[in-house]
Amino acid sequence: MKTIFKKTGLVLLMVALTLSAASCKTVENANNKQKGGVIGAAGGAILGAIIGNNIGKGGNGELGAVIGGAIGGGAGVLIGNKMDKQAQQIENEIPGATVERVDDGIVVTFDENSGVYFNTAKYDVNTASQETLNKLVAVFQEYPDTNVLVVGHTDSVGSEASNMTLSKNRANAVTNYFLGKGLSAGRFTTNWFGEAQPTHDNATAEGRAKNRRVNIAILPNEKMIEDAKTEAGQ
Repeated sequence: MKTIFKKTGLVLLMVALTLSAASCKTVENANNKQKGGVIGAAGGAILGAIIGNNIGKGGNGELGAVIGGAIGGGAGVLIGNKMDKQAQQIENEIPGATVERVDDGIVVTFDENSGVYFNTAKYDVNTASQETLNKLVAVFQEYPDTNVLVVGHTDSVGSEASNMTLSKNRANAVTNYFLGKGLSAGRFTTNWFGEAQPTHDNATAEGRAKNRRVNIAILPNEKMIEDAKTEAGQ
């Protein structure tokens, strides 16, 4: 499969987003390792990749605080290199998922066709999904200097209120699964948007299947950032 890279100009968090995307293999994108030195975005690109076209309601954490902005200079190059390797590993381990390298982070999207899915109106993590999430657990253990944002979405079937609750329960189920595998709770933030953030047309069965999704954003934590700045002499 192909990893998607998204670039944006300066974007204010929680307002309209302008995104452009080009598809290519992680290791083939020569500009990706240089992103940290040239973008300087406010986290809007990652936000857009996670929630779609509009800002909705829901969640229990400040997305902006988790997402932050792209790191500039040599430190950004070093961080980009580490995140490239991590993205490539996720792509190799979970070929059904959509893996996006966005700013200094990685966004992984799972829908009903890509390894992590839920039965209708259910939020328990089924056996097939556990197998996929276990692969991510191994990656998180190998790259401990990252924070993880888990975001839940639904299609438009059912009431808005029930879908909000369902997306919350599904996002929490994924986060709790990770915590149950021994990963630190301090690395995780969970958010949810119900049916408010479709990325595909809910009028079609295929579109609804893609909207029933969980996004996972992986971002450098303070230790990775400070280590990169030290190494780069910033």
